[in-house]
Amino acid sequence: MKSKRNMVSQMKETLFSYPEYAEVNGKKYKINTDYRVAIRCNEISMQDIDTAEKGMAIIYLLFGEDALKDVQNYKQLVEKAFYYLRCGDMEEKEEKEPDMDFIQDFPYIVTSFKTDYNGLDITKEHIHWWDFYYMLTGLSQSEFGNSCILNRIRDLRNTDLSKITDPNEREKVRKAKEQFALKKNKKQREFTEEELKNIEEYHKLVGE
Repeated sequence: MKSKRNMVSQMKETLFSYPEYAEVNGKKYKINTDYRVAIRCNEISMQDIDTAEKGMAIIYLLFGEDALKDVQNYKQLVEKAFYYLRCGDMEEKEEKEPDMDFIQDFPYIVTSFKTDYNGLDITKEHIHWWDFYYMLTGLSQSEFGNSCILNRIRDLRNTDLSKITDPNEREKVRKAKEQFALKKNKKQREFTEEELKNIEEYHKLVGE
């Protein structure tokens, strides 16, 4: 019987062509496809910082310094970046209360991948962001309790306490929800010295 990991890899090879380059007006930029880079980009996109700085940081992380200097194609590069980060889905999604955070839940993600994908240690491998995302969405979840640790925690966060009639059980679940609750106020992300240097260079190029 094929392992779940092998099945996902075979699905990728037969059904999907994961992007490796971003092409804008005849220029091709190699994408840093490591899932950790995409997670960092997603983290930046949610920070309370200037929109232009978000875009510049994401372009730099995904496509490199040359892309950051491609001022004329800035808008298209941002569009390419978000197309990539959304795994090709540009449809606007309804805003929902998040039940997972890549950074806070990373230990649970690592453990869940190991248990579901034949011991796969994502901390030691370069995994394409799209591959990582599809494997994440394919983690085990069952109404009979056979779920990975990540999905058990997500289910807990989504549990409606008002529907639990037993007072003792409700208090037990309330404490568990409190223990595993996502932090609401995230610290504003600080750019690295190299990123700040490139952002400053970009402002010089566009004459700001």
